[in-house]
Amino acid sequence: MSTAFPIPLMRYEPLSLSADEPALTPEQQATLARNIDLCRSAIVFFTALSAAKGWSGHTGGAYDTVPEVVLLDALFRGDPDAFVPVFFDEAGHRVATQYLFAALHGHLPAKALMTYREPGSRLPGHPERREEDGIFFSSGRLGHLWPYVNGIALANPGKAVFCLGSDGSQQEGNDAEAARHAVGLGLGIKLLIDNNDSTCSGAPSRYLKLDVARTLHGHGLPVLRGPGEDIANAFQRLCAAVKTPGPVALINDRPMAPGIPEVEGTPRGHDALEPKLAMRYLEARGYDEAVRMLADAVPAERVYSFPPGLPSAKTRRTFGATVVRLLGEMSAQERRERVLCIDSDLGESCGLGLIEQTYPEVFRMGGIMERANFSAAAGFGHAPGRQGIFGTYAAFLEMCLSEIFMARLNRANVLCNLSHAGVDDLVDNTCHFGLNLLFADNGLAEGDTTRLYYPADAGQMRACVERIFTGPGLRFIFSSRSPVPEMRSEAGTPLFGDGYRFEPGRDDLIRAGSAGYLVSFGEMLYRCLNVVDRLRAEGIDLGLVNKPTLNVPDEAMLETVGRAPFVLVVEALNRKTGLGSRYGSWLLERGLTPAYGHLGSARAGIGGEAEQIPHQGLDEAGIEARVRALLAAAA
Repeated sequence: MSTAFPIPLMRYEPLSLSADEPALTPEQQATLARNIDLCRSAIVFFTALSAAKGWSGHTGGAYDTVPEVVLLDALFRGDPDAFVPVFFDEAGHRVATQYLFAALHGHLPAKALMTYREPGSRLPGHPERREEDGIFFSSGRLGHLWPYVNGIALANPGKAVFCLGSDGSQQEGNDAEAARHAVGLGLGIKLLIDNNDSTCSGAPSRYLKLDVARTLHGHGLPVLRGPGEDIANAFQRLCAAVKTPGPVALINDRPMAPGIPEVEGTPRGHDALEPKLAMRYLEARGYDEAVRMLADAVPAERVYSFPPGLPSAKTRRTFGATVVRLLGEMSAQERRERVLCIDSDLGESCGLGLIEQTYPEVFRMGGIMERANFSAAAGFGHAPGRQGIFGTYAAFLEMCLSEIFMARLNRANVLCNLSHAGVDDLVDNTCHFGLNLLFADNGLAEGDTTRLYYPADAGQMRACVERIFTGPGLRFIFSSRSPVPEMRSEAGTPLFGDGYRFEPGRDDLIRAGSAGYLVSFGEMLYRCLNVVDRLRAEGIDLGLVNKPTLNVPDEAMLETVGRAPFVLVVEALNRKTGLGSRYGSWLLERGLTPAYGHLGSARAGIGGEAEQIPHQGLDEAGIEARVRALLAAAA
């Protein structure tokens, strides 16, 4: 197979356009149309290739906004001093645009696009600032960039600064504050909103009754709305925005993935285009080599260090299944009166989708508004006996810290399901790492009932949910994106099977030992167990403790491990803020002074999925090396 990029990017025809001449000539329109088709074909190809290799890819948003970016590219070329010539984009999943134009501008070789989202490729799932590769900003999570771009405008008075947004990103509260800031200071921000009425959960015009144009107009921005696929109209509005002092919003109406059969107008375009659909699209345009490459693509092998024969599961799914079973034990009236589940546009991904499917009467689509959704769930749980359920990705926990504090002051009852914790399998890379989970434990110690739980496998997740479902206060349950195997005893029986009862605050002794102890939880526990059992087979009497309640010390277990020669805490959370940052203090406060070690995440992401774990030194080899070093030091 050829290693050359199969879409001929050399056919891109650079144009220089001026905002002083808003009427496009027929020749300019024809050139723009060719450029748009070329860029869209390239995005379809390399995002679908990534999907075919198993890395996902997010085609739709980048594909949608090609017309805007091609027009911006022509304006930047025509009058570079009038603009900050960066395609700032607050929808991180549109990163394919950034990589494509980095290649078109000569910062990246075109063949690099075929390594999109692969481990070590430097092309992760959200843009991360790297000027040498033509990536001039980090987008962070959805809806985080507009306030930042306001600062770019403040630093560049007299220049127009563009920020590409969407009807998804505009749901976030940060953007409402950014709008008021831009209007109040008269900033030269020009928003380009892809208004495709499509997010993971469906159409925001239905589940939120959202009208982005009216919202932005209400904030005080002039709004120029029109069909995003009409290039002449889009350019006229773009020129008008440039000539209008202060902030302006251009609303570009279009269906998701226009022109892609079976995908246009549906949420299917949000993620990577299915290879078979991409092949049809590219075949119709004569890109036969691209079609062959997609047909020949081999999925990357997912290598997990699960012991042979053990069942595995994604515990984020187990959460939803367990809640559904518990809801089924209530009467219909009791469910409606006592429980409300609010989703943040990620229900299928983080385990709430089954609740919606089974008991829609207790489910509400909250949209991409984590702070509002958490607080609404807390408000529902204001009275004793009522239970709010909230869910999103663990990385977004940090967006809700003030709301968490207020919910605690109100003695609200909220069960929070936060998936995609840690770093395992997180192809979106650093901004989606769920690292700072203990930030949720931000109340005062007196009378605090906040609990943070991170079960080790599906059996423990099930038992944890059953035990705490009707409990009081704030309860946070975390899970990894990756699957985890069933935890077994030395005799080979399930540790968290029939007869097991989860007790909040109690640690689990997985293996007793005299040479030293490893302390872990979640998706890191089975990796630690692999190391412990391997070294025990060598005659090294290691112990292992599972700490599923992250923020409460187990006095009896601290006494046990604290009398050992060493303790090593192993976690995928932030080494600066995770369990290990507390556990050593707990030991010292009790006069326990074993040699102490701590492994956690400390590096920016490398891309890929399972590759994130060894990149952080958290695979079995990294754990074993640290154990042997502690054994040697304690000898």
